[in-house]
Amino acid sequence: MTDLAEKLRVGDPERHAATLAAPENLRARLWPLYAFNLEIARAPWMTSEPMIAEMRLQFWADVLDEIAEGKPPRAHEVASPLSEVWRECDLPVALGHEMVAARRWDIYRDPFADESAFEQHLQATSGNLMWLCARALNAGDSAEPIIRDMGYAAGLANWFLAIPRLEDAGRIPLIDGRETAVAALAQDGLMRLKRARSNRARVGADLLAVMLTGWQAGTILNSAAKSPHLVREGGLQPSEFRRRGSLLLRALSGRW
Repeated sequence: MTDLAEKLRVGDPERHAATLAAPENLRARLWPLYAFNLEIARAPWMTSEPMIAEMRLQFWADVLDEIAEGKPPRAHEVASPLSEVWRECDLPVALGHEMVAARRWDIYRDPFADESAFEQHLQATSGNLMWLCARALNAGDSAEPIIRDMGYAAGLANWFLAIPRLEDAGRIPLIDGRETAVAALAQDGLMRLKRARSNRARVGADLLAVMLTGWQAGTILNSAAKSPHLVREGGLQPSEFRRRGSLLLRALSGRW
């Protein structure tokens, strides 16, 4: 697991930092899921050839099928521990397939069909990941709407941060890029974040490390709502000091 921890520290430092709030035995359930997410998120960007990118994603779709079929895990630094966690925690394979399928958007340059398609993308990526991690830590079904609200808000915040890079790469990341529409989208994310936090008492304390992965969402979404021009300008990222300080305070207080 130390290899996975290092992979996440380098490739997904925000989620890695959040997992440090969990006991060591629970980190061992989260790290393979975050590493899986990192692998599929990177796959479309590691090559300019769509067919090769499709093959990279198909590898992970095959891994999920093998998990469902009870086959021995592949000898791969992520696939093997992922298989163990997925089976041990009886996670829904369909959610993993939705995550893989959603990443195909990054391969091509087609815009989202409509607002529903955009929301579905965020739910299939950030929402599914957060819910799978919560399930791995024994979350009950009643917590799913709360966790998905948090997952959507965190996913939208991260999406806003990525927009300059996506546009530079020729992608069309927003249905409506006008500042008024961006501000409205940010407000919707803030509404869901507020709704999730208002139900904090219904989410067990053992899920703190999962929920903390959205610790920057409020700051980023507030900035986007007030100053939507910062989204395209790449001016939403809080300072390192503020980011780390905010995470520490939320971890110590337990108020994600």
